[in-house]
Amino acid sequence: MSIFRKKVREFVPNTAGSDRESGFHYRLAPEGIFQQELYDALRANVPVIDACFGKIIRLTGGFKVTACDERAQAELDRFCREVSVGVSGKSIYTFADMYLDSLLTYGKAIGRIYADYRTGKVKGIYVGDPTLYRVREGRNAFEKRIFYMGSGEEIPVKSPEKLLYTALNPSPKHPDGVSILRGLPALSEILMRIYECMGQNFDRVGNVRYAVTYHPEGESDRARAKERAEQIAQEWSRGMRASRNGSVQDFVAVGDVDIKVIGADNQMIDTEIPVRQLMEQLVAKLSIPPFLLGLNWSTTERMSAQQSDILTSELEYYRRLLEPILREICEAFLRLNGYACGVEIEWDNINLQDEEALAKSRLYNAQAKAAELENERVENERKKEEMQCKANLQNCWLWCWRSRWLPA
Repeated sequence: MSIFRKKVREFVPNTAGSDRESGFHYRLAPEGIFQQELYDALRANVPVIDACFGKIIRLTGGFKVTACDERAQAELDRFCREVSVGVSGKSIYTFADMYLDSLLTYGKAIGRIYADYRTGKVKGIYVGDPTLYRVREGRNAFEKRIFYMGSGEEIPVKSPEKLLYTALNPSPKHPDGVSILRGLPALSEILMRIYECMGQNFDRVGNVRYAVTYHPEGESDRARAKERAEQIAQEWSRGMRASRNGSVQDFVAVGDVDIKVIGADNQMIDTEIPVRQLMEQLVAKLSIPPFLLGLNWSTTERMSAQQSDILTSELEYYRRLLEPILREICEAFLRLNGYACGVEIEWDNINLQDEEALAKSRLYNAQAKAAELENERVENERKKEEMQCKANLQNCWLWCWRSRWLPA
Protein backbone atom coordinates (compact mmCIF):
# COMPACT_ATOMS: atom_id res chain seq x y z
CA MET A 1 0.00 0.00 0.00
CA SER A 2 3.01 2.27 0.14
CA ILE A 3 2.54 3.18 -3.50
CA PHE A 4 -0.64 5.03 -2.59
CA ARG A 5 1.01 7.24 -0.02
CA LYS A 6 1.02 10.93 -0.75
CA LYS A 7 4.44 12.04 -1.83
CA VAL A 8 5.88 14.62 0.52
CA ARG A 9 7.71 17.40 -1.24
CA GLU A 10 11.20 17.92 0.01
CA PHE A 11 11.68 21.33 1.58
CA VAL A 12 14.49 23.27 -0.05
CA PRO A 13 15.23 26.55 1.72
CA ASN A 14 15.55 29.65 -0.37
CA THR A 15 19.12 30.70 -0.67
CA ALA A 16 21.03 33.51 -2.20
CA GLY A 17 20.94 33.04 -5.91
CA SER A 18 19.54 34.11 -9.21
CA ASP A 19 17.09 32.57 -11.59
CA ARG A 20 17.97 35.05 -14.32
CA GLU A 21 20.88 35.13 -16.65
CA SER A 22 22.29 38.37 -15.27
CA GLY A 23 21.76 40.88 -12.56
CA PHE A 24 21.55 40.92 -8.80
CA HIS A 25 18.62 38.80 -7.58
CA TYR A 26 18.01 37.28 -4.17
CA ARG A 27 15.35 35.48 -2.27
CA LEU A 28 15.14 35.48 1.48
CA ALA A 29 18.27 33.76 2.68
CA PRO A 30 18.33 31.39 5.67
CA GLU A 31 20.71 31.64 8.56
CA GLY A 32 24.10 30.25 7.74
CA ILE A 33 26.79 30.39 5.14
CA PHE A 34 24.42 31.49 2.37
CA GLN A 35 23.47 34.58 4.34
CA GLN A 36 27.13 35.54 4.73
CA GLU A 37 27.63 35.21 0.97
CA LEU A 38 24.56 37.34 0.47
CA TYR A 39 26.05 40.14 2.58
CA ASP A 40 29.25 40.04 0.53
CA ALA A 41 27.21 40.28 -2.66
CA LEU A 42 25.24 43.23 -1.30
CA ARG A 43 28.39 45.25 -0.72
CA ALA A 44 29.81 44.25 -4.09
CA ASN A 45 26.71 45.15 -6.11
CA VAL A 46 25.17 48.13 -4.28
CA PRO A 47 27.66 51.04 -4.17
CA VAL A 48 25.66 53.00 -1.58
CA ILE A 49 25.92 50.19 0.96
CA ASP A 50 29.67 49.85 0.49
CA ALA A 51 30.07 53.63 0.75
CA CYS A 52 28.15 53.61 4.05
CA PHE A 53 30.54 51.03 5.47
CA GLY A 54 33.53 53.12 4.46
CA LYS A 55 32.03 56.22 6.06
CA ILE A 56 31.25 54.43 9.32
CA ILE A 57 34.76 52.99 9.61
CA ARG A 58 36.42 56.34 8.87
CA LEU A 59 34.10 58.32 11.15
CA THR A 60 34.67 55.96 14.07
CA GLY A 61 37.91 57.90 14.36
CA GLY A 62 41.37 57.28 15.66
CA PHE A 63 42.48 56.51 19.19
CA LYS A 64 45.51 56.63 21.42
CA VAL A 65 46.54 53.87 23.82
CA THR A 66 48.00 55.11 27.09
CA ALA A 67 49.77 52.77 29.51
CA CYS A 68 49.15 53.21 33.22
CA ASP A 69 52.91 52.79 33.77
CA GLU A 70 54.82 55.60 32.06
CA ARG A 71 57.89 53.40 31.64
CA ALA A 72 55.97 51.15 29.21
CA GLN A 73 54.59 53.96 27.04
CA ALA A 74 57.45 54.04 24.53
CA GLU A 75 57.31 50.28 23.87
CA LEU A 76 53.51 50.39 23.68
CA ASP A 77 53.58 53.19 21.10
CA ARG A 78 56.07 51.26 18.97
CA PHE A 79 53.90 48.14 19.23
CA CYS A 80 50.78 50.03 18.12
CA ARG A 81 52.63 51.40 15.09
CA GLU A 82 54.56 48.31 13.99
CA VAL A 83 52.57 45.22 14.99
CA SER A 84 51.86 42.95 12.03
CA VAL A 85 48.24 42.32 11.06
CA GLY A 86 48.51 39.10 9.08
CA VAL A 87 49.43 39.87 5.48
CA SER A 88 47.22 42.97 5.38
CA GLY A 89 49.61 45.48 6.87
CA LYS A 90 50.85 46.83 10.17
CA SER A 91 49.62 48.84 13.17
CA ILE A 92 46.80 48.24 15.56
CA TYR A 93 44.78 50.89 13.70
CA THR A 94 44.69 48.66 10.61
CA PHE A 95 43.50 45.82 12.81
CA ALA A 96 40.72 48.00 14.26
CA ASP A 97 39.48 48.98 10.78
CA MET A 98 39.44 45.38 9.54
CA TYR A 99 37.84 44.10 12.73
CA LEU A 100 35.06 46.71 12.58
CA ASP A 101 34.49 46.02 8.88
CA SER A 102 33.95 42.33 9.61
CA LEU A 103 31.75 43.16 12.60
CA LEU A 104 29.43 45.38 10.55
CA THR A 105 29.23 43.06 7.55
CA TYR A 106 28.66 39.72 9.25
CA GLY A 107 27.43 40.77 12.68
CA LYS A 108 30.47 39.21 14.32
CA ALA A 109 34.23 39.50 14.19
CA ILE A 110 36.96 37.11 15.27
CA GLY A 111 40.67 37.63 15.72
CA ARG A 112 43.68 36.17 17.45
CA ILE A 113 46.92 37.22 19.10
CA TYR A 114 49.92 35.26 17.88
CA ALA A 115 52.90 34.90 20.23
CA ASP A 116 56.42 33.83 19.38
CA TYR A 117 57.15 30.83 21.63
CA ARG A 118 60.91 31.33 21.30
CA THR A 119 60.97 34.92 22.52
CA GLY A 120 57.70 34.98 24.45
CA LYS A 121 56.65 38.22 22.73
CA VAL A 122 53.65 39.11 20.61
CA LYS A 123 54.39 38.19 17.00
CA GLY A 124 51.30 39.71 15.42
CA ILE A 125 47.53 39.92 15.41
CA TYR A 126 45.13 38.49 12.90
CA VAL A 127 41.52 39.08 11.76
CA GLY A 128 39.86 35.80 10.79
CA ASP A 129 36.95 34.95 8.54
CA PRO A 130 33.89 34.92 10.85
CA THR A 131 31.85 32.85 8.38
CA LEU A 132 34.03 29.85 9.25
CA TYR A 133 33.17 29.94 12.97
CA ARG A 134 30.03 29.31 15.02
CA VAL A 135 29.34 30.15 18.66
CA ARG A 136 27.33 27.81 20.86
CA GLU A 137 26.51 27.61 24.54
CA GLY A 138 28.59 25.18 26.55
CA ARG A 139 27.62 23.19 29.62
CA ASN A 140 25.92 26.25 31.06
CA ALA A 141 24.64 29.61 29.86
CA PHE A 142 27.92 31.33 30.73
CA GLU A 143 30.26 28.98 28.92
CA LYS A 144 31.07 29.89 25.33
CA ARG A 145 32.12 27.28 22.81
CA ILE A 146 33.46 28.17 19.36
CA PHE A 147 33.35 25.71 16.47
CA TYR A 148 35.35 25.79 13.25
CA MET A 149 33.25 25.14 10.11
CA GLY A 150 35.92 25.24 7.40
CA SER A 151 35.89 21.51 6.71
CA GLY A 152 32.11 21.28 6.43
CA GLU A 153 31.59 19.90 9.95
CA GLU A 154 31.73 21.54 13.37
CA ILE A 155 35.15 21.13 14.97
CA PRO A 156 35.40 22.62 18.48
CA VAL A 157 38.21 25.10 19.03
CA LYS A 158 40.40 23.78 21.85
CA SER A 159 41.27 27.12 23.44
CA PRO A 160 38.46 29.60 22.70
CA GLU A 161 39.78 32.00 25.35
CA LYS A 162 42.74 32.74 23.07
CA LEU A 163 40.44 34.11 20.38
CA LEU A 164 39.16 37.66 20.18
CA TYR A 165 35.42 37.56 19.55
CA THR A 166 32.76 40.27 19.34
CA ALA A 167 29.08 40.03 18.43
CA LEU A 168 27.03 42.93 17.04
CA ASN A 169 23.52 43.40 18.46
CA PRO A 170 23.32 39.92 20.03
CA SER A 171 19.99 38.53 21.18
CA PRO A 172 18.79 35.27 22.80
CA LYS A 173 17.87 33.98 19.34
CA HIS A 174 21.08 35.23 17.73
CA PRO A 175 23.81 35.03 20.39
CA ASP A 176 26.51 35.29 17.74
CA GLY A 177 25.33 38.70 16.52
CA VAL A 178 23.30 40.19 13.69
CA SER A 179 24.65 42.10 10.69
CA ILE A 180 23.46 45.65 10.05
CA LEU A 181 22.67 44.46 6.51
CA ARG A 182 19.89 42.25 7.81
CA GLY A 183 16.63 43.23 6.13
CA LEU A 184 18.25 44.87 3.11
CA PRO A 185 18.39 42.02 0.53
CA ALA A 186 14.76 42.43 -0.56
CA LEU A 187 15.09 46.20 -1.00
CA SER A 188 18.41 45.84 -2.75
CA GLU A 189 16.93 43.32 -5.18
CA ILE A 190 14.18 45.76 -6.18
CA LEU A 191 16.68 48.60 -6.52
CA MET A 192 19.00 46.59 -8.75
CA ARG A 193 16.08 45.44 -10.89
CA ILE A 194 15.19 49.08 -11.49
CA TYR A 195 18.77 49.86 -12.46
CA GLU A 196 18.89 46.85 -14.76
CA CYS A 197 15.67 47.92 -16.49
CA MET A 198 17.03 51.46 -16.83
CA GLY A 199 20.12 50.10 -18.54
CA GLN A 200 18.02 48.02 -20.92
CA ASN A 201 15.84 51.04 -21.75
CA PHE A 202 18.89 53.14 -22.50
CA ASP A 203 20.20 50.40 -24.76
CA ARG A 204 16.94 50.41 -26.68
CA VAL A 205 16.67 54.20 -26.92
CA GLY A 206 20.34 55.03 -27.31
CA ASN A 207 21.17 52.29 -29.79
CA VAL A 208 18.78 53.49 -32.48
CA ARG A 209 17.43 50.92 -34.96
CA TYR A 210 15.76 51.65 -38.26
CA ALA A 211 13.02 50.07 -40.33
CA VAL A 212 13.60 50.60 -44.08
CA THR A 213 10.54 49.74 -46.18
CA TYR A 214 10.44 49.71 -49.98
CA HIS A 215 7.07 50.15 -51.72
CA PRO A 216 7.24 49.06 -55.39
CA GLU A 217 5.30 51.13 -57.92
CA GLY A 218 3.85 49.51 -60.99
CA GLU A 219 4.32 46.09 -62.53
CA SER A 220 7.95 46.67 -63.50
CA ASP A 221 8.92 47.54 -59.91
CA ARG A 222 7.07 44.55 -58.50
CA ALA A 223 8.91 42.26 -60.87
CA ARG A 224 12.24 43.56 -59.66
CA ALA A 225 11.18 44.14 -56.01
CA LYS A 226 13.49 41.49 -54.57
CA GLU A 227 16.53 42.78 -56.46
CA ARG A 228 15.72 46.40 -55.60
CA ALA A 229 15.24 45.52 -51.90
CA GLU A 230 18.64 43.80 -51.80
CA GLN A 231 20.30 46.87 -53.34
CA ILE A 232 18.64 49.17 -50.80
CA ALA A 233 19.72 46.90 -47.95
CA GLN A 234 23.33 46.87 -49.18
CA GLU A 235 23.47 50.64 -49.57
CA TRP A 236 21.89 51.17 -46.15
CA SER A 237 24.35 48.78 -44.48
CA ARG A 238 27.28 50.50 -46.21
CA GLY A 239 26.10 53.89 -44.95
CA MET A 240 25.67 52.64 -41.36
CA ARG A 241 29.13 51.07 -41.34
CA ALA A 242 30.61 54.32 -42.58
CA SER A 243 28.89 56.28 -39.80
CA ARG A 244 30.25 53.88 -37.18
CA ASN A 245 33.75 54.50 -38.54
CA GLY A 246 33.32 58.26 -38.14
CA SER A 247 32.56 59.27 -41.74
CA VAL A 248 29.29 60.63 -43.12
CA GLN A 249 27.78 58.98 -46.18
CA ASP A 250 24.45 59.87 -47.75
CA PHE A 251 21.89 57.23 -48.51
CA VAL A 252 20.36 57.64 -51.97
CA ALA A 253 17.49 55.45 -53.10
CA VAL A 254 15.20 55.52 -56.11
CA GLY A 255 11.52 54.85 -55.63
CA ASP A 256 9.18 54.94 -52.68
CA VAL A 257 11.40 54.16 -49.67
CA ASP A 258 10.14 54.75 -46.13
CA ILE A 259 12.61 55.03 -43.20
CA LYS A 260 11.41 54.99 -39.61
CA VAL A 261 13.18 54.84 -36.25
CA ILE A 262 12.08 51.87 -34.16
CA GLY A 263 11.09 52.76 -30.59
CA ALA A 264 11.77 56.49 -30.90
CA ASP A 265 8.27 57.42 -29.75
CA ASN A 266 8.57 55.52 -26.45
CA GLN A 267 9.43 57.58 -23.38
CA MET A 268 11.66 56.55 -20.49
CA ILE A 269 9.84 55.69 -17.27
CA ASP A 270 10.52 58.17 -14.47
CA THR A 271 12.29 56.16 -11.75
CA GLU A 272 13.38 59.03 -9.53
CA ILE A 273 10.63 58.60 -6.91
CA PRO A 274 10.85 54.79 -6.42
CA VAL A 275 14.65 54.87 -6.43
CA ARG A 276 14.66 57.60 -3.79
CA GLN A 277 12.20 55.68 -1.62
CA LEU A 278 14.41 52.61 -1.72
CA MET A 279 17.53 54.66 -1.08
CA GLU A 280 15.88 56.27 1.94
CA GLN A 281 15.20 52.82 3.38
CA LEU A 282 18.81 51.74 2.82
CA VAL A 283 20.28 54.91 4.29
CA ALA A 284 17.92 54.81 7.30
CA LYS A 285 18.93 51.22 8.07
CA LEU A 286 22.63 52.12 8.00
CA SER A 287 22.14 55.38 10.02
CA ILE A 288 24.15 57.50 7.59
CA PRO A 289 22.97 61.08 6.92
CA PRO A 290 22.29 61.57 3.20
CA PHE A 291 24.60 64.58 2.90
CA LEU A 292 27.60 62.41 3.86
CA LEU A 293 26.93 60.25 0.79
CA GLY A 294 26.57 63.19 -1.59
CA LEU A 295 22.80 62.71 -1.91
CA ASN A 296 21.17 66.04 -2.74
CA TRP A 297 18.03 65.65 -0.67
CA SER A 298 16.21 68.68 0.69
CA THR A 299 16.94 68.63 4.43
CA THR A 300 16.93 71.54 6.82
CA GLU A 301 19.88 72.46 8.98
CA ARG A 302 18.07 71.26 12.11
CA MET A 303 17.28 67.92 10.47
CA SER A 304 20.91 67.47 9.45
CA ALA A 305 22.01 68.17 13.02
CA GLN A 306 19.59 65.53 14.34
CA GLN A 307 20.83 62.98 11.80
CA SER A 308 24.40 63.74 12.86
CA ASP A 309 23.48 63.15 16.51
CA ILE A 310 21.97 59.76 15.62
CA LEU A 311 25.11 58.75 13.72
CA THR A 312 27.27 59.93 16.63
CA SER A 313 25.41 57.61 19.01
CA GLU A 314 25.95 54.72 16.59
CA LEU A 315 29.67 55.45 16.35
CA GLU A 316 29.97 55.56 20.14
CA TYR A 317 28.33 52.12 20.29
CA TYR A 318 30.88 50.72 17.82
CA ARG A 319 33.66 52.22 19.92
CA ARG A 320 32.34 50.46 23.01
CA LEU A 321 32.54 47.17 21.10
CA LEU A 322 36.08 47.77 19.89
CA GLU A 323 37.56 49.08 23.13
CA PRO A 324 37.67 45.77 25.09
CA ILE A 325 39.39 44.04 22.18
CA LEU A 326 42.01 46.78 21.82
CA ARG A 327 42.60 46.80 25.57
CA GLU A 328 43.04 43.02 25.64
CA ILE A 329 45.62 43.14 22.84
CA CYS A 330 47.67 45.91 24.42
CA GLU A 331 47.54 44.43 27.92
CA ALA A 332 48.67 41.05 26.56
CA PHE A 333 51.64 42.77 24.93
CA LEU A 334 52.55 44.53 28.18
CA ARG A 335 52.30 41.35 30.26
CA LEU A 336 54.56 39.47 27.85
CA ASN A 337 57.05 42.32 28.12
CA GLY A 338 57.12 42.29 31.90
CA TYR A 339 54.68 45.12 32.71
CA ALA A 340 51.79 44.35 35.05
CA CYS A 341 49.77 47.44 34.23
CA GLY A 342 46.63 48.25 32.33
CA VAL A 343 45.93 50.64 29.48
CA GLU A 344 43.41 53.35 28.69
CA ILE A 345 41.90 53.99 25.25
CA GLU A 346 41.44 57.66 24.39
CA TRP A 347 39.28 58.21 21.33
CA ASP A 348 39.34 61.25 19.10
CA ASN A 349 36.37 63.56 19.20
CA ILE A 350 33.62 62.71 16.73
CA ASN A 351 33.15 65.77 14.52
CA LEU A 352 30.69 65.52 11.63
CA GLN A 353 30.62 69.23 10.84
CA ASP A 354 32.87 71.06 8.48
CA GLU A 355 35.73 73.02 10.04
CA GLU A 356 34.85 76.07 7.97
CA ALA A 357 31.27 75.95 9.20
CA LEU A 358 32.53 75.71 12.78
CA ALA A 359 34.84 78.67 12.26
CA LYS A 360 32.00 80.74 10.82
CA SER A 361 29.79 79.74 13.72
CA ARG A 362 32.41 80.85 16.23
CA LEU A 363 32.85 84.11 14.33
CA TYR A 364 29.12 84.78 14.32
CA ASN A 365 28.90 84.01 18.02
CA ALA A 366 31.78 86.38 18.77
CA GLN A 367 30.20 89.12 16.66
CA ALA A 368 26.85 88.64 18.39
CA LYS A 369 28.53 88.79 21.79
CA ALA A 370 30.40 91.98 20.83
CA ALA A 371 27.17 93.57 19.57
CA GLU A 372 25.42 92.58 22.78
CA LEU A 373 28.17 94.16 24.89
CA GLU A 374 28.10 97.30 22.76
CA ASN A 375 24.34 97.60 23.13
CA GLU A 376 24.69 97.12 26.88
CA ARG A 377 27.35 99.86 27.06
CA VAL A 378 25.21 102.29 25.05
CA GLU A 379 22.21 101.56 27.26
CA ASN A 380 24.23 102.19 30.42
CA GLU A 381 25.52 105.49 29.07
CA ARG A 382 21.98 106.54 28.14
CA LYS A 383 20.77 105.74 31.65
CA LYS A 384 23.65 107.74 33.14
CA GLU A 385 22.79 110.74 30.96
CA GLU A 386 19.13 110.52 31.96
CA MET A 387 20.05 110.39 35.63
CA GLN A 388 22.41 113.35 35.18
CA CYS A 389 19.68 115.37 33.40
CA LYS A 390 17.22 114.62 36.19
CA ALA A 391 19.74 115.69 38.79
CA ASN A 392 20.46 118.95 36.90
CA LEU A 393 16.75 119.72 36.58
CA GLN A 394 16.23 119.06 40.25
CA ASN A 395 19.12 121.36 41.21
CA CYS A 396 17.83 124.09 38.88
CA TRP A 397 14.34 123.86 40.34
CA LEU A 398 15.71 124.02 43.87
CA TRP A 399 17.84 127.09 43.03
CA CYS A 400 14.85 128.88 41.49
CA TRP A 401 12.69 128.14 44.52
CA ARG A 402 15.32 129.42 46.92
CA SER A 403 15.98 132.57 44.88
CA ARG A 404 12.25 133.39 44.95
CA TRP A 405 11.49 132.94 48.62
CA LEU A 406 14.74 133.73 50.32
CA PRO A 407 15.86 137.41 50.72
CA ALA A 408 18.81 138.60 48.75
